[in-house]
Amino acid sequence: MGQCQEHKTRPQSQVEIQERGEIFFFYRPKVGKEEAHSSDDVQRLYLVLRPESSERSVEQKQDPESGKEGAKKEESDSVKHGSGSSEGGHGSMLVNIEKELLLRFIVMGRKSLPDPGKKSRPYWGFVEMVTTKVEDVKVALAGGHRRNSPARAVGEGVYRILRHSPGKKTHTHLIYKLEFPPEDKENETQESLNIEHEGSFLIQIKNPDQHGTSQFRGLQNKRKAVFPAHLQGQFGQKRYCPADPPDFLNYEGCEFLLISASDDIEEELGLELKTDEGEADESCSDLIKTFGETASTSALLRGTWV
Repeated sequence: MGQCQEHKTRPQSQVEIQERGEIFFFYRPKVGKEEAHSSDDVQRLYLVLRPESSERSVEQKQDPESGKEGAKKEESDSVKHGSGSSEGGHGSMLVNIEKELLLRFIVMGRKSLPDPGKKSRPYWGFVEMVTTKVEDVKVALAGGHRRNSPARAVGEGVYRILRHSPGKKTHTHLIYKLEFPPEDKENETQESLNIEHEGSFLIQIKNPDQHGTSQFRGLQNKRKAVFPAHLQGQFGQKRYCPADPPDFLNYEGCEFLLISASDDIEEELGLELKTDEGEADESCSDLIKTFGETASTSALLRGTWV
């Protein structure tokens, strides 16, 4: 689906939309398990962001010859999660996200999102792959290793990355609203993974030049992103900075923190996301149209474990 309009419900709402797009959620059962029956059976949670428009129709992304994106087709292991030989994204090229497909394959460090409605510690994640080819994401979802089960689709919706200036300081949010499963369907799987029907998180980009902490050790140096000078310069000596612009996320090895903000976007930000939930049937799913039968859709459509 992906059709969504946002509108401010409070005139004084201090938000500016930086990027609009679709968000897809997947989980992979633990190694050796053919099915998952609870979050205890989950190995990884993945997010796939498909930006479709932004403040600037043209965004900057890594050089297509860098990172996993630049791996040769015959080196199939380089597009599967867990390849230790990959390098982070670097270099630069421009991509018009309103005309060209761009996909960000993101790995969460924990097996769930932070609960958007509760205060908790930040959750760490990183951009595993940036690509303009659907097939690359399909291969990553498939797993490949004979003991690795294919990923399962568990959520589809719309997202926004926005700039929020409630006072003197400005920060950035990643907000989303699900279209699948519909709100009136069972959602046991989504609840277990803290994928609420809608959620708002502060998103902070980690400085790749700063060492990790005991809480978030981060990626090995060779896997970290190497941002262009104008992006790297936004950190100064800080450990984190806002995702402003969202171009940071167009580099493999970009690390970030998600911090719970709210499970009610309108109440928190004075912004409402309106989706076409009345048309939520399987034929309307962009996830299914894009990735086909690569990932099981039982959790996506019926909210049940598989």
